[in-house]
Amino acid sequence: MKLPFHITCQQPYLVTAFHEAQTLLSWAMIRPGFQVGHKVAWLEVRDADLPQDLDPFAFLEKRMAAAGHGDAIALMTSRDVRRHHLAQAEVGTVSATCLTTIGLRNATRVGCSQASTPPLFGTINILVHVSCALSQATLIETISIVTQARTAAVLALDYRPHGEVVSGTGTDCIVVAAPQAGRPARFAGLHTPIGEAVGAAVLAAVSEGGAAWCKERNASRPRASA
Repeated sequence: MKLPFHITCQQPYLVTAFHEAQTLLSWAMIRPGFQVGHKVAWLEVRDADLPQDLDPFAFLEKRMAAAGHGDAIALMTSRDVRRHHLAQAEVGTVSATCLTTIGLRNATRVGCSQASTPPLFGTINILVHVSCALSQATLIETISIVTQARTAAVLALDYRPHGEVVSGTGTDCIVVAAPQAGRPARFAGLHTPIGEAVGAAVLAAVSEGGAAWCKERNASRPRASA
């Protein structure tokens, strides 16, 4: 598997360093939105690291800077970063690479009322790299494909901690990266090589990671009575 980035995993950090600057889009805690950069990094934390009166953004920024990752798109997870999952898919001339950490302790179902429930630490963090340049509009469309694939993979786990199958967690984060060089693709829908490759890579990585998390915790899946 030839990767578009170099992975370094030394707890509590999981770091991907691209060979060349990439165009990125995310809602990451640090450097969100449209960015140009070389690095995406995870910080592994525990509940005790994040008391309720702590500013998590300042905490993450400080920890990343201290470790020499101040220039990274930064993510935070309670998952053991050594238990990350990687998948690639190729369709035509397009390849997609997905790196993810999966935790479902903060799992919920879209549309459920959770506003009054303090979130637990446990999330799905996803980095997807596409091998071709993408316009800003296509980056947005690609992030929607990643979201669809993540949700499909989580639904397939049939994990029901609250009686209904969950569709994600309350703190999921997605980062999409693409090269700067080349003519940007204008579309990334499900019928395109980009959409197909991205969907396949994300489905594979999230399915594997979710199944591993459930197996480790022997996660119960209570079903509603008929």
